[in-house]
Parts: sequence; structure tokens; C-alpha cells
Amino acid sequence: MADGLTMRSPEGTTYRFDPGALCLEFLTTGGPGAPARHHALLVPDDLAVFAAASRLRLDPAEVRVTPAELARAVRLRDELWRLARDRVAGRPLTGPDVLNAAATGPTPVPRAEDGRRSWAAPVTGDQVISQIARDAIELFTGPLRDRVRECAAHDCHLVFVDTSRPGARRWCSMERCGNRDKVRNHRARGAG
Repeated sequence: MADGLTMRSPEGTTYRFDPGALCLEFLTTGGPGAPARHHALLVPDDLAVFAAASRLRLDPAEVRVTPAELARAVRLRDELWRLARDRVAGRPLTGPDVLNAAATGPTPVPRAEDGRRSWAAPVTGDQVISQIARDAIELFTGPLRDRVRECAAHDCHLVFVDTSRPGARRWCSMERCGNRDKVRNHRARGAG
């Protein structure tokens, strides 16, 4: 299965969004400001649902999340939004205390089964949180740190890492925002 998430636009259409990193996938669960309307971490099982849909591909039946772990996940997600916006703006990362604390925990234990990756069960919410935090540290301090971008559409706040060779990716998804821009440009040319 390819990396990325199946998303649903406000208009009800589905599209694929591959932000290029686990920590940026996590941002699709809501956050402070405009992303708050997409808040999807309401009960502990919601973190397990995210872990199953994300590039972790954890079995949600094997993820055990407590209310305290869910609260830590939301705090981490909100800090990741701040840090991602800093990276998008080219600002240095300041005060990543929640991120650094979350990264100190154990991560899920990978296993090889039938030539595929699986995970030793059960997986705790804190293990998922630690895996996301470590992924964020790698992204925000690694060689792709200057390629963290926000979708260029005026009404889209999705963040992705631009892994394209020329570093010119503008859209969260060509299926959604890229196509909407093409339609807008086509109509503008036709009206002129």
C-alpha cells in the first residue's frame, strides 16, 4: 500500500494526500487555529485509528491508548503545527520542549513477518507518540528541513515535505488543490 492518506474535501470529494512524513500526516487530525475544525482526536481510540491509517499501518485492535496518552498526543500535535509553520516560514525551531520530551519514550517494536513489517503487540499510545516525535525531529533537523511547505491554495493549510527533484511542489494534492487551480486559471483565460 502506498504512503499517504485518503482525505475528504469540504465538498465531499476524496483525494490522496502524501505529506511525505509521519509527523505531517499527524497534522491532519486537527490542531490550533484553522485546523481545529478537523479535530479528530476526541477519544483514546481515535489515536489508534490514526495509527492504522498512517504510514505506521498499525492494527488498531492492538493499540492501547489511555486518556492521558491522548492528551499528550494532542499537545504534541499542537506543537508540531507550530514547529511546521516555523519550518515553512524558514524560521529556526524554538522551544521544542514537548517534542523533545515525547521523543524520549520507547517506540513500537517492528517485526518481520512473511516479508512484511508488522509490530509487536500491544502498542501503547506513548509508543505511537514517541514514533511521531522522532519522525518530526528527523524531518525538522534533517536534510529536508528546508523543504517543508504549506499548500499554495488560499483555503488549504495542509503541510507536506517537498521531495520532488526540483523542489517545486506547490500543492497538497494535484487531485484537489492543483486541479482547482488549473480550473480557475482556465476559467480566467476564457473570461478574458
